[in-house]
Formats: sequence, C-alpha cells, structure tokens
Amino acid sequence: MRMRIDIITVLPELLENPLHASILKRAQDKGLVEIHLHDLRDYSSDKRHRRVDDYPFGGQAGMVLQCEPIDRAIAVLCAERTYDEVIYTSPDGETFNQPIANQLSLCKNLLILCGHYKGIDYRIREHLITREISIGDYVLTGGELAAAVMADAIVRLIPGAIGDEQSALSDSFQDNLLAPPVYTRPSDYNGWQVPEILLSGHEANIRDWELQQSIERTKRLRPDLLS
Repeated sequence: MRMRIDIITVLPELLENPLHASILKRAQDKGLVEIHLHDLRDYSSDKRHRRVDDYPFGGQAGMVLQCEPIDRAIAVLCAERTYDEVIYTSPDGETFNQPIANQLSLCKNLLILCGHYKGIDYRIREHLITREISIGDYVLTGGELAAAVMADAIVRLIPGAIGDEQSALSDSFQDNLLAPPVYTRPSDYNGWQVPEILLSGHEANIRDWELQQSIERTKRLRPDLLS
C-alpha cells in the first residue's frame, strides 16, 4: 500500500529540501510514499495579492490565517481522496511521540495543515480538523518544520523505507526505553575501550546487556518514560 501525505502551507519552499532528501527521498523514489506540497496562497480569492491572512477580531496582535482559503484547499483535496486524518500542527495539540508515529505510519492518506502567524481561524479547527499535533512545548514561526518532523518519523517506519527494517523497531521510545549505547570500529580509540561484552560474539549476553543499558539510561535520563 502506497502512502500519500499532502501538506498545505504558506511556505512550500521551506519544505522542499527536507522532504526530498535522505530516507524521505529514498522512500519516494521507491514508490512507497508520495508527498505533495500545496501552497495555500493558490486557494486565495485575492488573485492579485494572494492574501490568506487578516487581523484577528478582538484587537489581539498578529495575523490569522483565514477560513476561506483553507476550507477551499481542504475541500479540493478531500474531493480527490479520503483522508485517514486531517492534522493541524499546533503548539497546543497532543504531543507527538513514537506511538503516534507508529499509528500514523499505518494510514493510507494523511493531510497536514501547517499553522502560521498567530494560527488559523478557530472555525477550521472546529469543523475540518480531525487531529491537532504539537512537536513540543515551544512556538515556531510556522508549522512547516513540525510537518517535516512528523513526515520523517512516519515515513521511516514504512516497510522498505530504510535498509534494515529491524533498525526502526529498535529505535528509542519504541518500547518506552531509550536505545542502548552503540559503538563501531576501532574497538580501542585513544585508550577509550568498547565494552568487552560487545566483542564477545555471545548474542544472548549482548541482548541482555543492551536491555540493562536501556533501562539504566532511561532511569537516568528520562524516568518519566518508565512511569
């Protein structure tokens, strides 16, 4: 099953490079996923200035993305296919994590709307958005980078996207544990030694060591994951 991700943004140029490099590019080249960028300004009724924002009611500072161009863009895309989720990138959405990435990687069609300025007219969130997601408790200039983060985390989980599928399954957070330390050659660098257990060739002992290291690192660095 090929996945399709559509991203609506006022800054498509900000996403061109990150969405067409590394694993994301490889997955698209293999036909595992399609990622399409849609410039919200193309759906503006203001053909001359292509304006998609206006001042907020109530006299607050900043600008707000208008209902009409967003509604029009979503309507056009939804007329072409059914989306499993229509996601809005928002700092007050649910915090993106590995379980959410796992869940979304099983979807066929995803639509992501990037917030910008002071956000979007709240009526869009009430009537058209099915899920709001944040990548952390901080504010970005826009949701484009958040969309790129989510796309990367989701696509790498699609079978075939990375060379070793087991690698994705052993990532940090897949089992609520941080990944164990990893090492490569040489085994002795400036007197810094690789743990002897990793050179032993005893697979069962190595797996036990890795699990214990994961538990220890999680207790020390992210105890909240163990709760």
